[in-house]
Amino acid sequence: MELTIWGCRGSLATPGAETLKVGGNTTCVEVAANGTRVILDAGTGIRGLGRKLAADGVKRIDICLTHLHLDHIEGLGFFAPFYDPECEVDIWGPPSSVRSLRERISRYLSSPLFPIEISDLPARITFRDVPDGPWEIGALRLSTSAVSHPGTTLGYRVECDGAVLAFIPDHEPALGVELESLTSDWISGFPVAEGAALLMHDAQYTEDEYPRHVGWGHASVSQAVTFANMADVGRLLLFHHDPVHTDVDLERHCDRACELWQGDGDPPELAREGLELTL
Repeated sequence: MELTIWGCRGSLATPGAETLKVGGNTTCVEVAANGTRVILDAGTGIRGLGRKLAADGVKRIDICLTHLHLDHIEGLGFFAPFYDPECEVDIWGPPSSVRSLRERISRYLSSPLFPIEISDLPARITFRDVPDGPWEIGALRLSTSAVSHPGTTLGYRVECDGAVLAFIPDHEPALGVELESLTSDWISGFPVAEGAALLMHDAQYTEDEYPRHVGWGHASVSQAVTFANMADVGRLLLFHHDPVHTDVDLERHCDRACELWQGDGDPPELAREGLELTL
């Protein structure tokens, strides 16, 4: 699997001099393997990816959404392939018993919040509920599990030829208890992360910041490391960086994560825009 990070910021896009190194676009990761391409989340980072796909003449695309908070879908209206009548796009997302995925996303891509309706987009767009069990998109095998975050939110496990990616960008793995005190069956997101070669995980807060944000659905750096250690992942990328944290702040957070790391693999790293990885 070939991975490219197009956005790793959380909550709000943060362009500016203080975020140039890590990047300010919100969540979007491209996964490619054996001719198959899947996009994880559609934050502002998907705009740049869409321009590249259009330039490359890509006509078949799958987008998998973890949830529908604005920072994870706000790039959809600026995704160039949507404006190509020859392009076919499947959008996968968490199911709801109240409204269809199309209806929920239309609340954003419609007046007065956006000037173009989904029905006006030239591409052939299909909205699909994520199934209960594993499913395949080309060469990739995907599965999901509900994770602790306000609103219905999914973590994705993506597998190909023995390589496993766990993608959990918004996640508070434990509420009101120490994560180390729980067994795996009581830890949110554990089935997604267990044994993964790479875990991209929420690390929005420092240990000092987290107590003021309990229940907001995000993890501290120490929780991210503890979760990764308990799930026995090979590699951890700290993800979903808070908009108030500068490049300098994030480097300090990464240093702290490395101090806490107990895994056998490489020490934790910061997710950065433009980072390319091979699993």
